[in-house]
Amino acid sequence: MSNPSLDPIDLFCVRASLTDEERMVQDSVRRLVEERVLPIIRECFEEHRFPRELVPELAALGLLGSSLTGYGCAGLNAISYGLICQELERGDSGIRSFVSVQSSLCMYPIHAYGSAPQKDKYLPAMARGEIIGCFGLTEAHGGSDPANMKTHARQRGGDWVLNGSKMWITNGSIADVAVVWAQTDDGIRGFLLDKGMRGFSAQLIERKFSLRASVTSALFFDDVLVPEQNVLPGVVGLKGPLSCLTQARYGIAWGVIGAAQACLAQLLEYTGERELFGRPLAQNQAVQIRLAEMARKITAAQLLALELGRLKDRGALDPVQVSLAKWNNCRAALEVARECRDLLGGAGISAEYAPIRHMLNLESVITYEGTETIHQLSVGRALTGRNAF
Repeated sequence: MSNPSLDPIDLFCVRASLTDEERMVQDSVRRLVEERVLPIIRECFEEHRFPRELVPELAALGLLGSSLTGYGCAGLNAISYGLICQELERGDSGIRSFVSVQSSLCMYPIHAYGSAPQKDKYLPAMARGEIIGCFGLTEAHGGSDPANMKTHARQRGGDWVLNGSKMWITNGSIADVAVVWAQTDDGIRGFLLDKGMRGFSAQLIERKFSLRASVTSALFFDDVLVPEQNVLPGVVGLKGPLSCLTQARYGIAWGVIGAAQACLAQLLEYTGERELFGRPLAQNQAVQIRLAEMARKITAAQLLALELGRLKDRGALDPVQVSLAKWNNCRAALEVARECRDLLGGAGISAEYAPIRHMLNLESVITYEGTETIHQLSVGRALTGRNAF
């Protein structure tokens, strides 16, 4: 008989090891997902629509820039931020992506590298959801090699002139400010481009079969005049954008667990009710073995994320550890989603069930912010001391 004290999607009782504040954060985000995200997300996915109406509610819960201090931000610890990502992605990767970009890729670099006026101008309004940000690093030809970027900025008097383009930019078409990274004579610099600047445009990328409830865009810069006060003064070189990606990858390592848990929870219900050959599917040995494999992958991912959060809260986090967790957890979540889709039979390809939506989303999540191969090579470099990139 099953043990009623065990949670099927939390077999190692990770929740019991959380602090009261961490559990409160998790519960509040879970309620938001149950009450506001899940009732509409299938329709949003089908209609290729980001539910922008949720942004004020995300902001009201303190989920935007939640791990930053000051400027109206919640100042939560790393594990709380991970739990936020996990619960949001239990709803949909597109919702978690919005919060990740706003928090880790836009607010974080302004907080870490911005001037005092830049912080005052952007961060409080971004925490309230009044200013939406996007992060411009990836280029169509570059992909995993950001040092090869073609976007460049040249000084003209006291200002800068920016030219180039960026691709696969989450929030791009709805963003009020873009954190854009460009080559300069001194190295890669960060620029804050406000919506409406002459020569700056964004084009929505349509016909996606993944992250359909998320805005993805291309950004174009044609002699954009950027004043000096819009340059991030605190960093030069790839350290800036890569530090942002470390923050975001940390959130992804937690977030994908939520997607996998959502798939397994729905499958457990289905296999318990669906009868085949005179007994529930869940009473079939082959099915139980596959369910157990999924639980193993989810549990390992949970424990990896939890220890990653503890390292981050101690200030002892190494980017290689984030690479290992992002690689492992994304692969595990994608495999769980695919297995759940398969075990649902014909129903598995229907939007009535969540696994096909999560599976399609995770095909993007395993790729963006560092492909699986990039993270494998990062770990390989740490093991051998040799760069194989």
